[in-house]
Amino acid sequence: MSKIVILTGAGISAESGLETFRAEDGLWAQHRVEDVATPEGFARDPALVVDFYNARRRQAAEATPNAAHKALAKLQQRYPGQVVIITQNVDDLHEQGGARDVIHMHGALNSAMCAACEHRWPAAMVMAPGDACPQCLAPAARPDIVWFGEMPYDIDAIFDHLAEAGIFAAIGTSGNVYPAAGFVAEARRNGAHTVELNLERSAVGGQFAEHRTGPATRVVSEWVDELLAKPEQPRGGFRSGDDH
Repeated sequence: MSKIVILTGAGISAESGLETFRAEDGLWAQHRVEDVATPEGFARDPALVVDFYNARRRQAAEATPNAAHKALAKLQQRYPGQVVIITQNVDDLHEQGGARDVIHMHGALNSAMCAACEHRWPAAMVMAPGDACPQCLAPAARPDIVWFGEMPYDIDAIFDHLAEAGIFAAIGTSGNVYPAAGFVAEARRNGAHTVELNLERSAVGGQFAEHRTGPATRVVSEWVDELLAKPEQPRGGFRSGDDH
């Protein structure tokens, strides 16, 4: 049975009320990436960075999973093969929707990390600069977020999954951020059928064999229902080359 590897980006959570990275309004539009999403920005102004992620954490806490999150959880539960969900998102809507063992390659809003000893613990809703690490007591708490210039989490495990994928899907991603934007090429090299589900083609859309365009709540739900209706597919997936 083909292993399904799924990469999700901000677009899957947009219909839950969480703005995408490149939204024209909202939290991201109010700050330069260099100021709030880099180690250098944190070193310059830790209060600004901590406050930014406190605001994102509050916003995420008010969101609820949508039909796309729930559809992927259903796929995990009912598909006879393995379904691996990798997300670039830092919310926990996949887990709230019922998904399990989600790989959060860019970290998580509900986690804090010690910059001194790398210990992790559940983040308070409101963190403060200089919060102490509960393990080493250093005043070095930071959001457990992978910032630009830092190595994504679990990258070796991710490439192992891509090497084994019979189907690779990217949902709600821009295709602008590496290494995630390179996953489709890696999956194709290993013989996977590739499908992009998005509002519009991403920056790497031309590398996918199949496209499904529209809101995630609709296209993801339809795709999952088709997979579950026709689970006995050879490596390489089904309806190869279709363009929706």
